[in-house]
Amino acid sequence: MLPIAGLFGVHNHTVSLALELILLFLAIIWIALIYWTFADARRRIDDGIVVGVATLVSLIPFVGTLIYMIVRPPEYLEDVRERELDIEAAEARLAQVGMHVCPHCDYAVEKDFLRCPNCLRKLRDPCVGCSKPLHPEWRICPYCETEVGLDPTLTRRPRRPRRESEQTIGGRPPSDLI
Repeated sequence: MLPIAGLFGVHNHTVSLALELILLFLAIIWIALIYWTFADARRRIDDGIVVGVATLVSLIPFVGTLIYMIVRPPEYLEDVRERELDIEAAEARLAQVGMHVCPHCDYAVEKDFLRCPNCLRKLRDPCVGCSKPLHPEWRICPYCETEVGLDPTLTRRPRRPRRESEQTIGGRPPSDLI
């Protein structure tokens, strides 16, 4: 009676067992690479369909994961979001210091500029009373009390001194409110 031929026609039991263990080891590595590709794609790619396609490509033994490693995004989504938050925080700090950028071309402008010197777009409108730059949301000029968009001779009110009764809030002096 002839012994049954093992994997790849090998008749030696020890060699056949070694080949089967090597194939089992390669299959486990292949499954682990599919899982790694799926987990890595979820951390790097925001679109679920693209994550699915990357996982399907990794089903091609070993080569699929290699292809994914070549074309995958270089950054994790978490790092991208953190960098965007850092940029926003830096812009907020610059705005507090007085550094502003043009919303159209990102050129550094001062807060009292009416136009961007780089792209020439209008940044703010001047007050008709005092010609100082006005924020688009303002309804009155904080410098001369002119209502925005109206004739300054009609809307400009002289300041009057406050009476002692106006200096109380709800019948109590301001020092009691603190």
